[in-house]
Amino acid sequence: MEAVEDIVIVGAGIAGLATSLGLHRLGIRSLVLESADSLRTTGFALGMWTNAWRALDAIGVGEILRAKHHKLTGVVAASATTGIATSQRPSTAKDSQFDHEVRCISRKLLLETMENELPRGTIRYSSKVVHIEIDGRFKCIHLADGTVLKTKVLIGCDGVNSVVAKFIGFNKPAFVGRSAVRGIVYFEDGHGFEPKVMQFFGKGIRYGVIPMDDYGVYWFFSFSTPPQEKEIGEDPLKLKQFILSNLGKVSDKIKEVYERTELNNIICSALRFRHPWELLWGNITKDNICVAGDAFHPMTPDLAQGGGASLEDSIVLARNLALALKENDRKQEEDEYERIEEGLKKFARERKWRIFDLISASYVVHLVQHGDNVLTNFLRDKMAKFLAGMLMKKACFDCGKLIVS
Repeated sequence: MEAVEDIVIVGAGIAGLATSLGLHRLGIRSLVLESADSLRTTGFALGMWTNAWRALDAIGVGEILRAKHHKLTGVVAASATTGIATSQRPSTAKDSQFDHEVRCISRKLLLETMENELPRGTIRYSSKVVHIEIDGRFKCIHLADGTVLKTKVLIGCDGVNSVVAKFIGFNKPAFVGRSAVRGIVYFEDGHGFEPKVMQFFGKGIRYGVIPMDDYGVYWFFSFSTPPQEKEIGEDPLKLKQFILSNLGKVSDKIKEVYERTELNNIICSALRFRHPWELLWGNITKDNICVAGDAFHPMTPDLAQGGGASLEDSIVLARNLALALKENDRKQEEDEYERIEEGLKKFARERKWRIFDLISASYVVHLVQHGDNVLTNFLRDKMAKFLAGMLMKKACFDCGKLIVS
């Protein structure tokens, strides 16, 4: 069976749904292919900083999500070795033209909110892409069930193992030698934490606790993964025991978050990133194909900008693609392919240096925060305020609105 679609987006994650919703707000239909049989909510939650909220407002879902998640008022960093706080910084201060806004939001709620705003039938589940080929000015997408789709525009939002990124020439993301464990726990009577990001560092580990609302708490734990520790990540019970034995000198209240987390609410994944120089000479776009989100820029989570950068991508991509398509309405149809190609190239030009900066800065922060030698321990303790400030500085970015003149 063969069908023709104007725009096909591979992957119903943050970037895929936000791009589809951005196009929908501009009156343009797209089809989203998702290999799973339902929305995938791996990761439980994510921090959304000022830049992310501007993007969420642009696609019209910001207020829905604000109503269900607390605004965080500060970022606290402490040594897991001594238990002493090394930095405390408010997250609501105004920085030039930016009023900072930070919240930890449910990934499930974020994806469901965007799905609910899309027309029925936009997402096609159980649609795994197995092969892509060129058919003149169209791209043919072969699915595992035998379906073949021809499309004028192909957008890869299919994560770190992106089929689309591979097709346009990107290398596989590099493993950074660390793993990140993520979890979520709910307190029936309320958790009692202040609305702050709490981070702890020491002996090569980094972890944190972030309240989402009055009852839900999201946490993360990052550690080096030498061969002898690989099996830990495959057994939730061993993983939980490993984490509890490495928390260091923190309060019983922080320990309780990890102790009370159910095993099915813990997930471990290897951390990967794209070398930033690949963006300078690699193909972000190719003909009528492009990538966005983690397919474009997997990065270490140390700046908490993976989700925010994906949302930025979506706004810029939807705006440039819509401009190209609406211009086609006023020009000869034979120019359509060239205008789509130029629209995608403009998206790549706008995003390249922003993403280069985020990947590079995140990796540098990663080296300092996770180091376990005299120099990195010294730098981490002395630069705690600077590193916290960098989080906010990178969030001072406005991707613009969904306006096509």
